[in-house]
Amino acid sequence: MDSQKSTIGARRFYFSPADLPASLVVFLVAVPLALGIANASGAPIASGLIGCIVGGIVAGLIAGAPLQVTGPAAGLTVLVYGMVQKFGWTQMCAISVAAGVFQLCFGALKIARACLMISPAVVHGMLAGIGITIALAQFHVMLGGKPRPAAGLNLQAIPTEVGQLFTNPTTPETHATILGLITLGVLIGWGYLPAKVRMIPGALVSVLVATILGNLFFTEAPHVAIKDGPLFQFQMPQLPNDVGGFVIAALTIAVVASIESLLCAVATDRLHSGPRANLDRELIGQGASNFVSGLLGGLPVTGVIVRSAANVTAGGKTQASAILHGVWIILFVLVATPQLNKIPLAALAGLLIHVGVRLINVHHIKELHVHREVIVYAVTALGVAFLNLLAGVGLGIGLAVFLLLRRLAYFKAEIERRGEGDEERWHLKIEGALNFLSVPQLTKELAKIPPGAKGDIDLMVEFMDHAAFEALHSWRHAHERTGGTVDIDEKHEAWYHEAESGQPRVKRK
Repeated sequence: MDSQKSTIGARRFYFSPADLPASLVVFLVAVPLALGIANASGAPIASGLIGCIVGGIVAGLIAGAPLQVTGPAAGLTVLVYGMVQKFGWTQMCAISVAAGVFQLCFGALKIARACLMISPAVVHGMLAGIGITIALAQFHVMLGGKPRPAAGLNLQAIPTEVGQLFTNPTTPETHATILGLITLGVLIGWGYLPAKVRMIPGALVSVLVATILGNLFFTEAPHVAIKDGPLFQFQMPQLPNDVGGFVIAALTIAVVASIESLLCAVATDRLHSGPRANLDRELIGQGASNFVSGLLGGLPVTGVIVRSAANVTAGGKTQASAILHGVWIILFVLVATPQLNKIPLAALAGLLIHVGVRLINVHHIKELHVHREVIVYAVTALGVAFLNLLAGVGLGIGLAVFLLLRRLAYFKAEIERRGEGDEERWHLKIEGALNFLSVPQLTKELAKIPPGAKGDIDLMVEFMDHAAFEALHSWRHAHERTGGTVDIDEKHEAWYHEAESGQPRVKRK
């Protein structure tokens, strides 16, 4: 047998020898990303590692997506940064705990499938907007400066900061810029190397190269600063005075993290042929992870596609690979914490710029173009980047609903006059869907039939609501009072005649 079965609590686990090397690959991918996300979130650097450990072990033990890896995600960076600035770190930890409770409730209520109802254009647009925000903010960190509080301000400040770098260069800023560009260069070039070489994570190699060069030649660049002492420096989460704002913040984290985790679980299922994800159980695992991570002072976590894809590509077979990657991070922290302080912040900034730009997924844009939903994607992305996350998502959802209503209201009408004298008839053919949004166009077409004329109406509609029926039925009676005749022939389904009989259809048979 190539796997060994065991039981822990009420859940059966399957361990495969392939999980060991896969867990090491995921560990190497996760560590630099966790450090960079923590720094970009305005949180203690160690909080990223805590989130990785908890996400790997707790979600691995409980959650329902076998090959999904949970940890701090770039998709939450903008949210967390804003909340840290508003509430402070200890209160942010309480928000993570509360978000975990909300997610546990979501899982218990079995509403995971409902979370997938949001249009993919809105979700991908949200991630693209977050990517833009991350890239603009981290560009200033890569130049040795500090990010502004909004994407628009970061964009406006780029020409000035770049100009100052060339006109009045100082050692720390120059060193930071060089190391950031080296990190980006390695990351971009790594994608063109043979597949066997790319089995080593490019994120790890780029940060390692920048760290070595930074400590040998570019020593003035700012570095990571993790305080001495144990990683788990317990700071009890504190409830803020603004209870209403606290609840909204927690619910926002819970909803965004849940949607991202579920979409990641669905995407990960497409990458392998093993057991499918139990989405309701996945929400419970994500909720438990955020609850524990917040208690221990870690970042909020979600399922992360970068680590999950690395897990599948490296041959992971069960949830053991995610659990083991958390164990390796614990051992790494115990042995190598002092070495983390040698990592230049500009290297992490370069890594996050690369991650942010990749959130603007060209493949997704092409798919959305085929389905004529690019406008929803663009509005959501720009709204998230230059307004705020909730406003951007709200605009995207509103536009998606508006376009849906327009499509539902679409119908094609063709009218022509046939015959002469007593045999003259007006023939109107209607296709598509008839609902309250179609009424203005419907009445306009019906008005083209002269009073007293003979009318033939062919209905080839997939749906007709009460408003459309009333408009057509009222016109028919009015037209017949002028001496005209109306013959309604339904070629597809009997929406009109069933409504006329007093038993309107409520759904298609």
